[in-house]
Amino acid sequence: MTDSPENNVPDAPAKNPAPKLRTELRSELRNWCEAWKTCLQNVLSQASGQPAAFEISCQPVPGADSDVWYTVVAGGAVHGEMTLRLPAASGTRLAQKFLSETEPASEGITPEHKEALEELLRQIAGLATTALAPTAGGEVQFHLSASAAPSWSSDAIVCLHTRDEAGTPITIEIQISPALAAELQSRVQPAPPAQTSPRPSPQPSPQPSPQPPSQPSPPPSILPPPPSSYRRLMDVGLDVKLRFGTRRMLLRDVLALSAGVVVELDNALHSPVDLLLDGRLIAQGEVVIVDGKYGLRITDVVDSAPVAGSPV
Repeated sequence: MTDSPENNVPDAPAKNPAPKLRTELRSELRNWCEAWKTCLQNVLSQASGQPAAFEISCQPVPGADSDVWYTVVAGGAVHGEMTLRLPAASGTRLAQKFLSETEPASEGITPEHKEALEELLRQIAGLATTALAPTAGGEVQFHLSASAAPSWSSDAIVCLHTRDEAGTPITIEIQISPALAAELQSRVQPAPPAQTSPRPSPQPSPQPSPQPPSQPSPPPSILPPPPSSYRRLMDVGLDVKLRFGTRRMLLRDVLALSAGVVVELDNALHSPVDLLLDGRLIAQGEVVIVDGKYGLRITDVVDSAPVAGSPV
């Protein structure tokens, strides 16, 4: 009796199991994503004038060819990459809230909405540079740009999701690269083990040593003024100005100015904007939009140390 053909079919080779995603985030990764969530809520609430509340989950969102990708490169205290992936509908809805639009969105994401979405994410990244300093152990810089899907395998995937007033889901997926995850993990210092010291043997009581003569107190002329002196000035109004750039012009060019003439400034497009107090530079930052008005997010406070010999 011969074996039937089906009995001679070799076993199919076993497939490699799919990589398991993290269902529980390490503390440093959760703190990182919580900071991004908080910054997203703050910027979106200020832009739209309505409170925004997002939740965190570790369940990835099904991908689509129409998804919008952004890569965030971290520098400063930590180095690495992370990506932001948004379904086209979520990206369009966020752009509409940022632009205070209420009409229904069209199919896909328009170039105008994509530009508004990128500006929204840039503002979130700018706010996150300050919020993430404790987690990163120092100052962090972010560079955000539109991109394709990452070439690296994600160390962790986190989703921020909410629903708008009409119940439409809004989702942002964060993917953290292994390089960034390793940098964050290295910032976590393990607690030193408790050390027990041997019981000290009784020692003879020390003889009191002579006390050194007390140091004379500094003269009153160099003591700082009492806080009450500053309180009198707290309600004084000061005019500050934003300086987007400068340009030196010839007199003939100034006299030739008319409506429609474009004056090119020396500053680059994304260079910091100066905050001036009485013509003196006191801080720098980046321009943001708050409730339809211009604002300045401070990124650097200029040290205005007094000149030697001038009164403090």
